[in-house]
Amino acid sequence: MSDGRNLPMFYFTLSQDGAYELEIKKSRFLCQLKRVPTKKMARNFIAEVKREHFKSRHNCSAFIVGNNGEIKQSSDDGEPSGTAGVPMLEVLKNKQLINVCAVVTRYFGGIKLGVGGLIRAYTQSVAKALQKVKLVKIMLQQEIHLKIDYTLNRKLQYFFTLHPEYMVKKSLFMGHIEIIVFVSKKSVTSFQKEVKNLLNGKVNFKFGKFTYNEVLI
Repeated sequence: MSDGRNLPMFYFTLSQDGAYELEIKKSRFLCQLKRVPTKKMARNFIAEVKREHFKSRHNCSAFIVGNNGEIKQSSDDGEPSGTAGVPMLEVLKNKQLINVCAVVTRYFGGIKLGVGGLIRAYTQSVAKALQKVKLVKIMLQQEIHLKIDYTLNRKLQYFFTLHPEYMVKKSLFMGHIEIIVFVSKKSVTSFQKEVKNLLNGKVNFKFGKFTYNEVLI
């Protein structure tokens, strides 16, 4: 992740785990959502839900993990092919979610829903659950170290209060002041220009690595 190439500028994920239950024609559909940074954690979560709801007819699942969301998997877990896992996965994809796993447990109520009914039920289960939880935006940001004189600190700190989109990580006080800031990848050039103009060029920039950070939506 050192140069930020071939990585998405941003994605969304869960700020917290959540669940939602709905009933359709006497069948219960319980959707559970979990933030999972790895494929292994997603599979462990699915297995955990299956153990918890071992008496249920189906525990269908879908997850997307990886920096690029490159790992996408789904399972119908006994439902007719394409009626559960894939519709669930499509909801996650449409929300631009990464590192999220959804498991929908179905307790059969005795009335068949048909292909269209199942697709709607599993889609709605995940969509409704996502409405109940908070999402966070994860942005690809460049770590930048600013080296300035003490006399310029107040002016620069005021600048940051006006621009909360620039995330100040810490300030180091030595013979000079070094301020570590995270700036979105697309704003690096404009950030440099703004700071140079503000401080009349009396600033040195040192670039660190690219990393993903949570930001307010």
